[in-house]
Amino acid sequence: MLYVSTRGGTKPQRFTEILLEGLAPDGGLFLPEEFPRLSAAEFAAMRGMSYPQLAFAILAKFADDVPAEDLKRLVDATYTGKIFGSEDITPVKKLEPGLFLLGLSNGPSLAFKDIALQLIGNLFEYVLDKHGRRLNVLGATSGDTGSSAEYALRGKKNVQVFMLSPQGRMSAFQAAQMYSLQDANILNIAVRGVFDDCQDIVKAISGDFAFKARHRIGAVNSINWARVAAQVVYYFKAYFAVSRENGEPVSFAVPTGNFGNVYAGHVARQMGLPIGRLIVATNENKVLDEFFRTGRYRLRKAAEVVATSSPSMDISKSSNFERYAYDLVGRDGEKLRGLWEKLDREGTLDLSGTDDFRRVADTGFVSGSSTHADRLATIRRVWKDYGVMIDPHTADGLKVGLEHREQGVPLVCMETAQPAKFAETIREALGREPVRPAGFENLEKLPQRFEVMDADAGQIKHYIAAATSRSV
Repeated sequence: MLYVSTRGGTKPQRFTEILLEGLAPDGGLFLPEEFPRLSAAEFAAMRGMSYPQLAFAILAKFADDVPAEDLKRLVDATYTGKIFGSEDITPVKKLEPGLFLLGLSNGPSLAFKDIALQLIGNLFEYVLDKHGRRLNVLGATSGDTGSSAEYALRGKKNVQVFMLSPQGRMSAFQAAQMYSLQDANILNIAVRGVFDDCQDIVKAISGDFAFKARHRIGAVNSINWARVAAQVVYYFKAYFAVSRENGEPVSFAVPTGNFGNVYAGHVARQMGLPIGRLIVATNENKVLDEFFRTGRYRLRKAAEVVATSSPSMDISKSSNFERYAYDLVGRDGEKLRGLWEKLDREGTLDLSGTDDFRRVADTGFVSGSSTHADRLATIRRVWKDYGVMIDPHTADGLKVGLEHREQGVPLVCMETAQPAKFAETIREALGREPVRPAGFENLEKLPQRFEVMDADAGQIKHYIAAATSRSV
């Protein structure tokens, strides 16, 4: 398996060569030179597999330069009942005939990103130890990536984490999860701005290749390919759980901001998984919904990004969308590079009326958006009808998913996080407190460690340089 850049300017590389990287040297994102296609026999064997067995079978396709015995050991150490609450790892809950909720929030940080990041923490430690290297991980979060990454990497050998988050834009629980960590290798930076500012800084620093090399900067955001690959697994897991036999279509509704989670579904579909529809659910910041409806992708200025009650999706620049667009333009790196240069310059990408946009239908993508009132109504309905409490992002997914539900096709709605992370919205919707898992009872009262900085890449580079010189 070889990996290339979406912008066509890098030589093909192996999985372990790109594992620690964010942006490719040409500014693009790494992805497989071609997606592996699974045979009927492989699908048949997978149906009866446990989660660790399924993860190994799929990840071995993408990480074929990791010795099989090592990869199996890492996978088995990651996907355990102790870490995820049950041996099922991602349990499927039937809400009604044909409608299911995929439980993805049982990891250490109570969010779906734990599924991939717990594995990445182990992969990073394995590769760094093998080569005697250190890594400074730089990331940006709108709420959940930060805590999932920090819980995966806290205390890891040879790893230091710098996590940027938008000051005042996360729930109190989300902020406390990150800022209360006292591990010496975890450094939080609250940026005066929105998530897009944080993400732009990460990209600017990752694009300064001399600085990146000097300070050994790596990425853990969803631009890291290994995260996408790990998320592909639970699409297969859910498919086998809700279908009776291989070949039946199943659709997935996915709340999304940075496009990584739903893009993993696209990868699963390219591998041959019979996915009917991939339903993109956005909140009031509906940049992606606008694209899938019109073919026009328009970035918002920071002041236009609305602060919502599903804050992890308050994003205007969806990083992984570039990977999907690369497929739409026929995997033409030069063409993609031109489109993204224009997007950076003018803030708009317009594929409407082109053959490229007409390919969207072939990929199964449809979309919709949700508002605060929709979230409250959906949370109330799911609690009343099914006795299940869901978080606001999952509510966005269910609302939009039901709008696109097809007769006779099972619909799986992807859970984003546990409701405890968004108590204010749950109280407003249901008039009651969400149950907090053990160990999180007084989270917001714990001492917090973080630095507040302007949305200035130069200032943050200076901070990183000082911190990495102290850690050597």
